[in-house]
Amino acid sequence: MEEGINKRKTEHIRHCLTDNVEGVNKSTGLEGISFIHNALPEINFNDIDLETSFLGKVINAPFLVSSMTGGSELAEKINQNLAVAAEEKGWAIGLGSTRALLESDAHKDSFLIRRQAPTVPLIANIGAVQLNYGYGAAECQRIVDLTGADSIVLHFNPLQEAVQDGGDLNFENLLPNIEKVCKELTVPVGAKEVGFGIDGTVAKKLYDAGVSYIDVAGAGGTSWSQVEKLRSQDPLKKAAAEAFNNWGIPTKDCIVSVKSALGDVPLVSSGGMKTGMDAAKALTIGSDLVGFARTLLKAATESDRAVVETMDQIELELKMTMFGIGARTIDELKNTKRVTIMGKSLLEKE
Repeated sequence: MEEGINKRKTEHIRHCLTDNVEGVNKSTGLEGISFIHNALPEINFNDIDLETSFLGKVINAPFLVSSMTGGSELAEKINQNLAVAAEEKGWAIGLGSTRALLESDAHKDSFLIRRQAPTVPLIANIGAVQLNYGYGAAECQRIVDLTGADSIVLHFNPLQEAVQDGGDLNFENLLPNIEKVCKELTVPVGAKEVGFGIDGTVAKKLYDAGVSYIDVAGAGGTSWSQVEKLRSQDPLKKAAAEAFNNWGIPTKDCIVSVKSALGDVPLVSSGGMKTGMDAAKALTIGSDLVGFARTLLKAATESDRAVVETMDQIELELKMTMFGIGARTIDELKNTKRVTIMGKSLLEKE
């Protein structure tokens, strides 16, 4: 029988699979972006190239299997299926919070997926708040060494912790600890939210502390206050969580804000991404990589083949979008003028 942190990880997965855990009346904001069809694309569909790079590695598509889970029996199956598929498709892949890897001997293999994904960028993950609860550069480096990760990302989840029974609530003076980790680790350190978004002001503080890239993880997808509400045994917290069912910064607004503040700093966009067209919109407004999480989760409970099929569809949707505007490469997509943002066409500026 699973206990503690391992039990919590299983409950997170099951709620995300079976319950409505999205924010109420909250979207990514990407519906305000549309592409201007090009009836004369003047490219061969078969020549469309999705290749890009991340963390110094070439990847076949600008996609990331976002951090989801680890530390439970169900998570082991999910992560192995995701890893096999990511390696086959050439996507980057992130691990769920690896705190369980150091604190529990149970299900360590759920984090040790490097053998299934030997060549793609692999990102380990730990809650930033743990730097105020005894974790530091040494523990982060141990996680990197155990997993063979190319990077570690610090996740920020204050609202989730506030709703979670027994959540870690001391987020005071984290920046000096983050700066120390960034200086001492042998791999790049990233920063991500868990679904409520990072804006430009916060991103700049994190970058100034030494963070190498930002994953905005904006609102419009899974709401972790809603997930923790379903788990909570505290009637007061369950009731209070309802007031936050539409909390967060839409993913599109996060992208625009962070891009404005940090310019060329690598930017990952996750949070409510469902299709290749969603990804195309995010890339067009400034993203370098697009993360998919719950969109892949159900397939990952089935088989690596099911995950590959879902990835195939996402890639096809991206290619069809690019074909529809005449963009042969990711760079051409990112620089296209054939896009309308909140009713304003970039073509009108030519």
